[in-house]
Amino acid sequence: MDRRFSASQVLLLTASFLITLGSFAVLPYMSVLLHERLGLGLPLVGVVLAMASFVQFSGGVVGAALARRIGLRATMLLALAVRTVGFACFVPGLGRPWLAVVALFLVSAGAALYLPANKAHLVAGRPAGERPRLLAASGSAFNAGIALGPPAAAPLVLGDPGVLFGAVAVLFALVGAAHLLLPEASDEASDEASDEPVGGYAGAARGFAGAPFAYTVLAVYVFMFFQHYLALYAIPRTSTGYYGAVLMGYALLLVVVQPLLAARTAKLTYGRALRLGFGTMALGLATLAGGGHAWIAAGAVLICLAEAVLFLRNDLEALTRSTAPPATVFARQRLAAGLGASTAALLGAPLYAATERAGSASHFWLAASAQAVLLPLLLCLPLTTRPRSPNPTAPHP
Repeated sequence: MDRRFSASQVLLLTASFLITLGSFAVLPYMSVLLHERLGLGLPLVGVVLAMASFVQFSGGVVGAALARRIGLRATMLLALAVRTVGFACFVPGLGRPWLAVVALFLVSAGAALYLPANKAHLVAGRPAGERPRLLAASGSAFNAGIALGPPAAAPLVLGDPGVLFGAVAVLFALVGAAHLLLPEASDEASDEASDEPVGGYAGAARGFAGAPFAYTVLAVYVFMFFQHYLALYAIPRTSTGYYGAVLMGYALLLVVVQPLLAARTAKLTYGRALRLGFGTMALGLATLAGGGHAWIAAGAVLICLAEAVLFLRNDLEALTRSTAPPATVFARQRLAAGLGASTAALLGAPLYAATERAGSASHFWLAASAQAVLLPLLLCLPLTTRPRSPNPTAPHP
């Protein structure tokens, strides 16, 4: 197997890093900008951010349909043009709240269009054995941008955000121009079908293409308890600086770990990967309940390892089981992630508030840990009763 990256793959991976770097230089601070700089009330800020997140996750389905009509490269060029206009609109939008909201939705829509086409182009024409390495490298590029974007922008975001938004718009324009160098690539449906006898969580889901979608919803759901609520828990018990260091360390660790584990993750049976991933996630969430510096750091490391296994393995399984084109598969996975993230935000807030009122916020993490164990098991029940078409070539379990 050729371990080198082609020129187009290097361009796509570099673009993934730069795009995420630019995006996370701005987006983590949007609640502060909309509320404190533009004067929007917090309830309205919450509605705006929730709707923008929904567009960013669910809009990938539109992006996949567009890719089938105009091609992968043209879809990425359009997406980057939309995001460039969006970030440029933030500059005058700093004095006009309605324009800032429009800009945010343009940025979210551009992200929805771009990611499925980017991943589909990355794996286009490559054998299945190369997918783990390519998708792991893509994840590392994204996470490197996530790690470096917020600290890079911190000096400007509250002091002179107009300069920051202008610089990000220029960055996206340059990245978009670089995409003109990409060759055309076909978004062809996979002709592979999984006949792997799997057990455990996925044992009843063999041949059911919706299983990776469902397990992605659950994986992101339990993971987002960590993403959404760690700040509320960790900062009072440690410090803002320590919390920021944990998040940066998490992202950088994922940059290194996911490519190292990619080949082993791909070789695991799907059921074993799910048991390992959800089990490690549950252990990491329970570890956070310790509440001190060491417990929070250890919990973050365990959750990082779980993410490296679960998210990659679900994407690989979705590609293998589905007969849809890769861009459509990745769009569905994004939709699954959006459903999981929004559900975590909806249910996690009252759960955290209840445990905090009871004087034991650590119980929140124990409840999240229990869900990471029980929900995948409960998902097996509807999968076992779902009728399947007979597959004479598949081995008996």
